[in-house]
Amino acid sequence: LMEEMIFFFFQAEDGIRDFCLSRGLGDVYKRQVVSTQSTWGFEFRFNKREVKRATMDYVEELNKIMRKTKGEEEENLDLLLKETPLIKFEWAPMRDPSMLIPQLKSAKGPEKRIADFLRGTTTLGFRFQGGIIIAVDSRASMGSFISDESVRKILEINSELLGTMAGGAADCQYWERYLGMLCRLYHLRNGHKVSVAAASKILANILYQYRGYGLSVGTMIAGWDRNGPSLYLLDGEGLRIKGDVFSVGSGSTFAYGVLDSHYRKDLTVEEAVDLGVRAIYHATHRDAGSGGVCRVYHIHERGWTKIHEGLDVNALHWKYAEEKGATSSVSR
Repeated sequence: LMEEMIFFFFQAEDGIRDFCLSRGLGDVYKRQVVSTQSTWGFEFRFNKREVKRATMDYVEELNKIMRKTKGEEEENLDLLLKETPLIKFEWAPMRDPSMLIPQLKSAKGPEKRIADFLRGTTTLGFRFQGGIIIAVDSRASMGSFISDESVRKILEINSELLGTMAGGAADCQYWERYLGMLCRLYHLRNGHKVSVAAASKILANILYQYRGYGLSVGTMIAGWDRNGPSLYLLDGEGLRIKGDVFSVGSGSTFAYGVLDSHYRKDLTVEEAVDLGVRAIYHATHRDAGSGGVCRVYHIHERGWTKIHEGLDVNALHWKYAEEKGATSSVSR
């Protein structure tokens, strides 16, 4: 054991860590170096050839599963997921690697900061008669430190599927992009796209098998398939819930307040978009971990459409204040 260890982690949105080889959000990633005396030091080692070989083995196994379930996607989801192999990562050299994060959280030295994640974000999605609306903010933060105001928290999995990002950007980005690869492979092998239910179940199965290892994921998977619009909520422990209205993140309580007051199934597209924007605005106004711009997507029968690329929440504040007549005594 090394007397003194240096821990190298990349912190992403909300302060979540990622392994040394990961990249993705540019200046959102902050390299944190913590030097501490340790009696249980560890280090991560990566062998590119082993990772490549494991990935190729995974794809081959996945192809076998896809061939077996061709034409029986919904009926054989349990079989598909039971036999889905995982990418093989090297774990911390401990008897139980899943205890790494709990040990870091219970540590009394500076290494505790590695697992002390201060999250902040607001994402939401809801079904209505015209499809599904997905709306998010764009702030990347760790506690009071704001690293970026332009993070894209809606991930385009394919032309019919969207995923949202709350918790750790590294975890959400990696696994949802990985899900996109699996969905593309399924499409190529079977000639039709995977259903929303199957896509969300595959991701939930992967997350469930990594439960306890410190993944920080709070995501929604939404899309339109032959069964119509579907919206699922997933977390890092493998939870998977189908529903009509969801909001995830530190600002979700404020977003839920707006949604609970104005949500209806018979909203028009314009009304639904406005509701999504207002809910995100109120969350950013009251929650310090949310902010930046508001992005809105509409999922419909033909796929998805980007409605708003980036509405400045500061401009929205004054717009709504003027609608209420509350700007007469307040100067900008």
